[in-house]
Amino acid sequence: MSEQETREPDPHGPALRRFVDPAYVPLCDSLAEVRERIDALDVQIVKLLAERGRCVRDAARFKRDAFQVSAPQRQQQVFDKVRRLAEQEGAYPEVVEACYRAMVAGFIAREQQDHAQMVPVAQADA
Repeated sequence: MSEQETREPDPHGPALRRFVDPAYVPLCDSLAEVRERIDALDVQIVKLLAERGRCVRDAARFKRDAFQVSAPQRQQQVFDKVRRLAEQEGAYPEVVEACYRAMVAGFIAREQQDHAQMVPVAQADA
């Protein structure tokens, strides 16, 4: 490989490729602008993940045991739902599903930890 093939792209340079789809409308004029938009989206995504995590933590209060925490049927419902949403929104369904599978696995692992540190309501009130 030449040095040019192994370098990072110039964030302020012109586009080097184009889509053949005539309906495609570029979002930005440079890679730097694309990265700025992605960085802004990442802030929003992390905030939403934090909110989702608080909901997951609260859900642990309503579950009896580790099986109920993992809730395999609910997991599948979520994966099916987000795949449909991805298709409706013009996202890549396979990417959305892969993200959700990884995210749900992480949240379940954390919820299992939270659940293990809890006590049944009858014991907590005694």
